[in-house]
Amino acid sequence: MRHFSAQYIFTNEGAPLKRGIVSVSDDGTIMGIQDSGGDLAEKRSVEFHNGIIIPGFVNCHCHLELSHMKNAIPPGAGLAEFLRIFRDVRISAIDIITRSSKTADSEMYLNGTELCADICNTNHTFSVKEQSRIRYINLLEVFGIDSDKAVKRIDEIKQLAAEAEASGLQYSIVPHAVYSISLKLFRLLRTETASNRITSVHFMETEAEKLLLEKYEGPLMNSYRESELVKGSNNPDLVRDHATAVLQYITQSGNLILVHNTFADKDIIDKLKNRANLFWCLCPNANLYIEDHLPPFNLLMKENCSIVIGTDSYASNSSLNILDEIRTLQEYFPAVTLEDMIMFATLNGAKALGEQKLFGSIKVGKKPGLLLLKDLDLARFKLLPATNVKRLI
Repeated sequence: MRHFSAQYIFTNEGAPLKRGIVSVSDDGTIMGIQDSGGDLAEKRSVEFHNGIIIPGFVNCHCHLELSHMKNAIPPGAGLAEFLRIFRDVRISAIDIITRSSKTADSEMYLNGTELCADICNTNHTFSVKEQSRIRYINLLEVFGIDSDKAVKRIDEIKQLAAEAEASGLQYSIVPHAVYSISLKLFRLLRTETASNRITSVHFMETEAEKLLLEKYEGPLMNSYRESELVKGSNNPDLVRDHATAVLQYITQSGNLILVHNTFADKDIIDKLKNRANLFWCLCPNANLYIEDHLPPFNLLMKENCSIVIGTDSYASNSSLNILDEIRTLQEYFPAVTLEDMIMFATLNGAKALGEQKLFGSIKVGKKPGLLLLKDLDLARFKLLPATNVKRLI
């Protein structure tokens, strides 16, 4: 048994505890929480730290299998150009992909990630996850705008699902994005995902998505034609707007995580309010990297949306560290409290992934991991450039 204390403890189960004590068993289970009222008597058994103790981070959107693509795509080109370059540079030797993924997995763990929703297009990271100290929810991603290949896409993803199951990994089959799924594939997917606990979809990441869906125009449509995914004068058979996709074509079962939301507005938020168990995942550093644009954080807060945090991949980010995402949000949205942002990056994420019984808050019986935020402004609860995270357990 170990006992930890700090200037403050953010339990996510009430107000911050000043100089409280958290007792943890050898296997990481929270055994006790003591509120000292700020008057902590010296105890030889208590490890006191200068900073804030928080639960382990929950990364609600990552692509571990793209870790070999760090610095491979220049920033600021926009999503259409990003995808064009991405298709050219993604393929690499499996041993390079596995080695890079293993390094990234270790970095994420040391930086405090305890639970992670990870997008999979291949089985290349399965062996890494079998050995990882992070709990992964594997989201097996489908895409394809050619209706004639829809059945083939379903067969391929079912084969990947069989491999995930054989590896003992938890998984869900999910669509990539509204603009990258044909209507036929969406219909087949809805049947295959009818009992999903967790679904995610890349959502309103660029303005070009609306142009493609509504008018078959814009940078994404040009990219499809240049890559010959669309030939001649034919137009792909796509859902014509984002709200229809969510409300009619994506399974209503379980939790749905909308990822990025860079160009979401009040109209789309209002239309989707009737979708139960909806979570809005922000990946601010990736949004800045690709589109040089941030999602409407203040609007999502005002509309009481359930917000969670992700890192995206090394193809679109310089780190897979949730603290760096929080730091960026604080820089651009300073009115949002650190306590709220920690909640988004921990308990909200655990709820989105259906794992709140063990993760997300410091509560007796849970095993959330414990982190220490160091070198921050404790008087104002603000991160500083030097603020870093240390894993306690």
